[in-house]
Amino acid sequence: MKKFLEGSHAVAEAVKLCRPGVISAYPITPQTHIVERLADFVANGELDSQFVNVESEHSAASVVLGASATGVRVFTATSSQGLILMSEVIYNIAGMRLPVVLVCANRALSAPINIWNDHQDAISVRDSGWIQFFAENNQEVHDFVYQAYKLGENNKVMLPVMINMDGYILTHGLESVDIPEKEMVDRFLPPYNPPYKLDIDNPLTMGVLGDPSIYLETRYAIHKTLEETLELILCIGEEFNSMFGRKGIDLLETYWTDDADIVIVAMGSVCGTIKDFIDRERAKGNKIGLLRIITYRPFPKEKIFECLKDKNIVAVLDKSISLGSEGPVYTEIKSLFSQSKPKINGFVAGLGGRDITMDTLQKILDISLKKVVRCEFLDIKESLLKEEFYV
Repeated sequence: MKKFLEGSHAVAEAVKLCRPGVISAYPITPQTHIVERLADFVANGELDSQFVNVESEHSAASVVLGASATGVRVFTATSSQGLILMSEVIYNIAGMRLPVVLVCANRALSAPINIWNDHQDAISVRDSGWIQFFAENNQEVHDFVYQAYKLGENNKVMLPVMINMDGYILTHGLESVDIPEKEMVDRFLPPYNPPYKLDIDNPLTMGVLGDPSIYLETRYAIHKTLEETLELILCIGEEFNSMFGRKGIDLLETYWTDDADIVIVAMGSVCGTIKDFIDRERAKGNKIGLLRIITYRPFPKEKIFECLKDKNIVAVLDKSISLGSEGPVYTEIKSLFSQSKPKINGFVAGLGGRDITMDTLQKILDISLKKVVRCEFLDIKESLLKEEFYV
């Protein structure tokens, strides 16, 4: 069944079909419409779930942690400062191996306060042990929800999953979304049956003190599981494709990369604009391609290396910045190569929701053909860079 929906409501429709037993979230722009719609579903009887109202995102994360620990499927959503307020619990959820699913409506971090889109919120918790996916459009976001639960709840994984969708661009943008029948989702996603849970009849302890004799091993175990999850992601994507007739979740997407001399690397909704730019440049005879990172954690480094190793120029577009260093994705891409080829350039654009236009992408192409740059901020307004900005 197709519906014309904004991205937030597409998420809510998918979550409803996954039937979480507990939902808890705190409203924050631009995430609010997700949980508003879920609250409506619970209130009108369309979804049999406990919707827990809380006073902060830290509490919302704590509620879903506790519910998941008792063996209940859970859901939450947040954005920007809300995700950062959750961060203490975000690390605990991963460390306790709880398969929470969270949708992050990506938004810039304060200060200055900014409610528009970039990727600095999700990037800031990339090392927490969560699986992270970045969607390009609303159909992907919708489909990722089903696959996120199936992945995180797999007994060999038991890790939380964060689905990232660009704030406003996707959350408030309307697209046609294909929603599957409930029976199909039930066949794809069985009821949650965890291998361990808090149970008074079979008591166990979670989140114990990890002294130096065991802490290292807990980090290693999560790290190894994430690495091993790469193959399972592909398997779940293939199963989804076979059952629903749409492309399932993947590690990467390539667009005109086979013969490309220059490959742009990016994540999220901006990839749609990049594809249009590539089509325009290809019509002129310029061999440009796109490598879209879908799975950011675990980082599919071997696949990325194979895609880029024979290229002349790689231009990495970050919608985030590691202040005092470089774009985070650029740093990781660069770390894969020790030889002089390819030439890898790093660009930062779109922070705080500034538009990334065809002109922006043309600058990436022009600069990449001329020189090597490590952290080139694009579309800077020089007139604003007065002394008061630095103090």
